[in-house]
Amino acid sequence: MRLPKYAIDNHQFTMIFMCLLVVFGTAALFQMPKSEDPVVNAVGSSVIVVYPGGAPNDIEELIVNPIESALNELDDIRELTSVIENGIGKVDIEFGMGNDPDDKYSEVIQKVNQIRNDLPENISYLETVKWTVSDVYIAQLALISDSASYRDMAEEAEMLQKRIERIPGIKSAEIWAYPEEEVRIELNLYKLAQWKIPLDRVFMAVQDANMNIPGGEIDLAGKRLNVKTSGSYQNLEEIENTVISASEGRNIYLRDVAAVRFRPEDEIYKARFDGQRALFIVANQKVGTNIFQIFGKLKPEVEAFRKELPASMRLEYAFDQSKSVARRVSGFFGNLFQGIVLVGLVIFAAVSMRASIIVMLAIPVSIMIGIGLVDLSGYGLQQMTIAGLVIALGLLVDNAIVVTDNTTRFIRMGMNRRDAAVAGTSQVGWAIVSATATTVLAFIPIIMIEDMTGAFIRSMPLTVVYTLSASLLVSLTLTPYLSSKFLRVDQNLHERPMRRILQKLIDTQYRSLLAKGLRHPGKTILIAAGAFLVAFCLMPLVGKSLFPKAEKPYFFVQVHCPPGSNLGETERITRQVETILGSHKEIKHVTTNMGHGNPRIYYNVFTERYNSSYAHLMVELNRFNRKDVDRLVKKLRKEFDKIPGARIEVKELEQGPPLEAPIAIRVYGNEIDQLKLLAQMIKERLAEKEGVININNPLEIRKTDLQIQINRDKAGMLGVPLSSIDKTIRTCITGVPITEFHDSEGKGYDIVVRLPLEDQPTLSDFDEIYVSSLSGALVPLKQLASFEFRPSPLVINHYDMDRSVTITADLERGYSVNAVTNQIIKGLKKYNWPRGYGFDTGGEHESQGEAFAGMQQAMVIAIIAIFGVLVLQFRSYSQPFIVFAALPLALIGSVLALLITGNTFSFAAFVGACSLSGIVVNNSIILVDYTNQLRREGKSTRDALQEAGETRFIPIVLTTMTTVGGLLPLTLSGGSLWAPMGWTIIGGLLTSTFLTLLIVPVLYSMFSKNLEV
Repeated sequence: MRLPKYAIDNHQFTMIFMCLLVVFGTAALFQMPKSEDPVVNAVGSSVIVVYPGGAPNDIEELIVNPIESALNELDDIRELTSVIENGIGKVDIEFGMGNDPDDKYSEVIQKVNQIRNDLPENISYLETVKWTVSDVYIAQLALISDSASYRDMAEEAEMLQKRIERIPGIKSAEIWAYPEEEVRIELNLYKLAQWKIPLDRVFMAVQDANMNIPGGEIDLAGKRLNVKTSGSYQNLEEIENTVISASEGRNIYLRDVAAVRFRPEDEIYKARFDGQRALFIVANQKVGTNIFQIFGKLKPEVEAFRKELPASMRLEYAFDQSKSVARRVSGFFGNLFQGIVLVGLVIFAAVSMRASIIVMLAIPVSIMIGIGLVDLSGYGLQQMTIAGLVIALGLLVDNAIVVTDNTTRFIRMGMNRRDAAVAGTSQVGWAIVSATATTVLAFIPIIMIEDMTGAFIRSMPLTVVYTLSASLLVSLTLTPYLSSKFLRVDQNLHERPMRRILQKLIDTQYRSLLAKGLRHPGKTILIAAGAFLVAFCLMPLVGKSLFPKAEKPYFFVQVHCPPGSNLGETERITRQVETILGSHKEIKHVTTNMGHGNPRIYYNVFTERYNSSYAHLMVELNRFNRKDVDRLVKKLRKEFDKIPGARIEVKELEQGPPLEAPIAIRVYGNEIDQLKLLAQMIKERLAEKEGVININNPLEIRKTDLQIQINRDKAGMLGVPLSSIDKTIRTCITGVPITEFHDSEGKGYDIVVRLPLEDQPTLSDFDEIYVSSLSGALVPLKQLASFEFRPSPLVINHYDMDRSVTITADLERGYSVNAVTNQIIKGLKKYNWPRGYGFDTGGEHESQGEAFAGMQQAMVIAIIAIFGVLVLQFRSYSQPFIVFAALPLALIGSVLALLITGNTFSFAAFVGACSLSGIVVNNSIILVDYTNQLRREGKSTRDALQEAGETRFIPIVLTTMTTVGGLLPLTLSGGSLWAPMGWTIIGGLLTSTFLTLLIVPVLYSMFSKNLEV
């Protein structure tokens, strides 16, 4: 290999080039985007259609089915789902990862436009929405007051909103939980009837008086002047003075039949912070920006605004993502620093001071180069990229250790430092290239996984690939140059603690053990095979999972009142929940949303839209401790079960891509009633399973509506049009926006006509409603209609164009989602399903299948690619198989490590196993390669194996120890996400290292002793 010699001969260029790469990486470290989690978004769109008055069955037949049929023609669809309610339909289409979001969005728009003319004409709203990731909020501020008016609070919130939006990196800021004001025209229907004024005349008079039609321009005295006409309303007095009719020689003004005033809209969303009334100001982050730079300017702005607030108001942080990111980043960098310390201790204990410094320099140089390449690839600094650095940490020094160790050996043989550096690096050069290539190839297929899980973790293997590639470059250029200048043979090297211990191990144990193994190869292989079979049989005991719960000091409480419950009833129950939460000292803050979900502050938790029977509480803890949180959550669930009249769920945050629920069973079929029976059956089966909680069956409870039955014959006799009755009811109960009023500052308010109701409408309010006949006579509504309660039309769900219902459930900690779901599936397969009906699984079971299938494919590709590299290096088929013996040996340690530590074989553990497939073969490569070199020098196979094993024993053990040392801090303190991966690699590496030093020579003696090298 010529590269080491070139690097040493041209050391000026080598140093400048390395400095340039390090400076580039250092600059990237400070400038690259920083966030808590990877920015991952599904490729998809939503088609939303509003069809006023349409029953779910009609919307399904006339609108949703045609849209689904058109969209189903597109390629690479992952899921096609629909939700159909009274008056509205929503179709969601998700494509496979790897597609271009803009291209797929354009295709969806094109398909919808092609069928637009085939849809009903009286659709009031149709929109296609592209899915984005920018609706996750990094800050949620609570403006709190129990005494100030909403209007005063809104004015303050709007001032803060404008100040936040000016901060660089903020995409937008919004105000939540504020009932917008409107100009309310509160009609007196009785007076309208006295004057015989139809309702439509009021609408037309107000709309006409509010028109602003330009009069054009005229030339006068050499000037061009704009002609102003009557214009729109300037104040509420002008609205009151609108002439709506004339009678007996006098004008009738709007003020004669109605009151005009500013009023808040009907309250459909209320919020509190720690039990006090609040508004929320939320802000989201532009893609590719640094969250620390944003908060560096946001926090001073908030503090300055806080000092300007009236005494009746206060401002608090309900959510601050920068704290979580800082904890995550500092935690990972802490793990990285601890790993560097452990690696350094191993190296300094084993090799000379100068060699140690040379080896340790490979770490910062490789990490900085890797960070620069990560930034160049468009990824930021978040938990996946930092975890990639930690994984690579222990591997970075492997090549440098081998190079310096071999260079030292040549110096002892009498060579000068320059020649020793060239010869020592060149001798092992291709071996470490192959070793690095095999490790890199183990990670590259993980990068290629294209589902949501693959996108979520992609930056981690990419970081490992970049950093290891940088370490290879460093070990072949910078390390030999530094060795040629500074490396010195320490005559007391054998006295160093680590090397002394390892040399003693060789002399007293390994030499005789290897000799015995070579004398009895059959027994040795049989013992190893037995150990592998035992580990294989223990695998089911380990269990399988996808992603663990997030370790964050937050959880959510969801309150589900019976469908149709009003906001007052929901608030009553929510206050009981708040009281229970307030009794626990572990809880720091409680942010309450009633009628709406909390703003989206976590990447895989989505916000529930307006629903009067729903409340969402975000609970912040004083600190996070896994055992304390588990104990608190379990206690809260028992306490909430005692609250009657609602289903109350405690939801912990989950890691990984978004899931509808850990357990989800989808039932499909045509008849809603049959689906309802099957859904109830599945719910009962889930309830029988221990550990299953928060079971939700959407078809379990039906909503009740008030049906107004109009006597059409009587209405016809009295000359009352049916459309007039419907419009009057809508106007009086809900209100109808007819135009818009702009104040002197240009702010717009809807002008809404309705009855003068002080609170939410009640059944008695219908007694106040009168409808006008064509003759102008006033007819009480109760003379033309009767009232009765009826079940409302059901919500209809589609999954892949079939009617369906999904029953979801959570699981308590300590129970296996995979085991429980498999038990349910086993029972459902035996069920006698009606013809045309069936089930499939969603949730974690479905995601597991997709994720592990991708990982299995990645592992197969990695093994084939690694095999190809080994064939190229050894020019043999048998020797790569010998090298591959390390893989089953690694499985022994991985299974035992997971079993002993109580971790399941999660997706992170699977990533560890894939990584291990490239790491563990490195030792075998170095051993086989050196054996071949010794045989080429004329030594017998037995002597070559004995010498190779003893010579490479210390470098192999040292590289294993540095890898373990680098991973150990992340494994011990990285939480439930990274511990399974760490133990998988550490356990597998330990067993494979020590067994490889014995099994690989034995296999070599059996299958390669006559091979030409």
